[in-house]
Amino acid sequence: MPAASAPPVRQPPAADRVYTHIKQAVLDRQYEGGTLLTEGELAEAVGVSRTPVREALLKLEVEGLIKLYPKKGALVLAVSAQEIADVVETRLLVEEFAVRKAVPAPAALVARLQELLDEQQRHAAAGDLAAFAVSDRCFHAEIVRHAGNEILSKLYDQLRDRQLRMGVAMMQALPDRVTRNHTEHAEILERIRAGDADGAAECVRSHLSRVKVLVRGEER
Repeated sequence: MPAASAPPVRQPPAADRVYTHIKQAVLDRQYEGGTLLTEGELAEAVGVSRTPVREALLKLEVEGLIKLYPKKGALVLAVSAQEIADVVETRLLVEEFAVRKAVPAPAALVARLQELLDEQQRHAAAGDLAAFAVSDRCFHAEIVRHAGNEILSKLYDQLRDRQLRMGVAMMQALPDRVTRNHTEHAEILERIRAGDADGAAECVRSHLSRVKVLVRGEER
């Protein structure tokens, strides 16, 4: 008897495919701030009709990534200096507290942070800024998760999209930040591994505060 053929792989709904396509392109800065997207172009790019495009755009507008203009299209919103400052301020509050709570760190956390550090190095060598930004964000999120506060972790997760987009933007503008980010992450991990909660918190504060300085254009 002939072997039964495998069932066809079901694709996600059209609106979900459009949403994923646009959001990823915005986060990776393939669609940069100020870019005007049209329904027709997006429908053609994903291979769908305009109806699911409209649905996806409405969802992305609610998330604050785009602004819809009837009969014109969707404008990709630029990341403002104020938004970056607000995100950094929130991250400082969460991450300084979290790193203190995570120390003394279990072996699993130390091993995972080292794995992410190695991953960052590979992405940096390959020049893949989007992948580096994901690993960068995961490094910090892992520390927050190990603080053991579920509400805090959920709050931190809400910053994910902004963190990724800002990370790529910063590294595109200042390529040396890739190496420096990796070095600063290594310093944070060294303090965590040593069981130095105060030192780890100071490294986190220095690492995140530098972003504010860069936004003001006081450091290059």
